Amino acid sequence: MTVIAKLTTVELKLLAREPGSIFTILIPLFILVAFGSSISPGDTVLLPMTLAIAVGLVGLYQLPTTLATYRERGILRRLSTTPVRPGSMLGVQLILQLVLALTACALLLAVAGTVLSAHVPSQVVPLAAAFLLGTAAMFAIGLLIAAVAANGRTANGVGVMLYFPMAYLAGLMQPVENMPVILARVGEFTPLGAFRQTLQDVWAGVSPDPLLLGVMAAYAVLVSLAAAKFFRWE
Repeated sequence: MTVIAKLTTVELKLLAREPGSIFTILIPLFILVAFGSSISPGDTVLLPMTLAIAVGLVGLYQLPTTLATYRERGILRRLSTTPVRPGSMLGVQLILQLVLALTACALLLAVAGTVLSAHVPSQVVPLAAAFLLGTAAMFAIGLLIAAVAANGRTANGVGVMLYFPMAYLAGLMQPVENMPVILARVGEFTPLGAFRQTLQDVWAGVSPDPLLLGVMAAYAVLVSLAAAKFFRWE
């Protein structure tokens, strides 16, 4: 087994034991089940909303907290003296956090499609494009938090402080139609709001808005560049 494979195995075990990982899966699943009994089979709102919640929790909470904690404990610095470079750890963590997000979303889709008989779109390409761009945008923000946070606790706090206003503007706490028009419009241009709206369009059988796809791509690229500039290994 290669060094990277061993590192991946160890990190996967640690991630599976992390309580935060369980919560990022259970919270959106609880919301889906709690409200799922009252939706119609053709509903295009609840499932996209819970998918966005799941990815947002991984990107804004789980990812930055893990990386900032590793830096705080000197793990990244110590890795620089071994064959496993710090960049390898970063790559492994991004892959594992993506797997966590995919697992949470796959579970939501499975429960929605079987237990709740909810509508699941058949358009694979638009769904994949929306998921990848939305996840990239949220992960980029998580990396920026990890880059500037002094420690894991700070990263956790900043992630939570960002998540709730972003979730509100994105329409994840109440239906967009019940929000003030100006706030709903601003929310569409946040990464989480663009993600939620794009998923909802896919569920409704509408082609994703190129503008919102561009918004997510811009966040992913620009925020990632900022994270790379400010990231510290120790």
